[in-house]
Amino acid sequence: MAQYLILIYENEADYESADKSVYQEVMDAHNRFAEQVGERLVGGNALQGVATATSIRGDVVTDGPFVETKEVLGGYYVIEAKDLDEALEIAKLCPARFGGVEVRPVMVFE
Repeated sequence: MAQYLILIYENEADYESADKSVYQEVMDAHNRFAEQVGERLVGGNALQGVATATSIRGDVVTDGPFVETKEVLGGYYVIEAKDLDEALEIAKLCPARFGGVEVRPVMVFE
């Protein structure tokens, strides 16, 4: 089976202005997603806010994101699927309350 990365893009400001119950709803949705995907879920994590990012471009190290953006990478899952079509069907189940998801094949070096 091939591996695919599901990248979750969301707007941090939406969480900051949302009621605290929204965060719990999102976490519950991710737990349901993990249960639905089952053994095909290889791994994944939420990421800390964009303010904690450090970018490197060439020899330049910059605190924070390289480019200001409202939509940032909020987390990821690594899944196993037989092909891209199956990976996309799994990704459609992934909760992204305030944004969207991107699917990329994982390169395997042997």
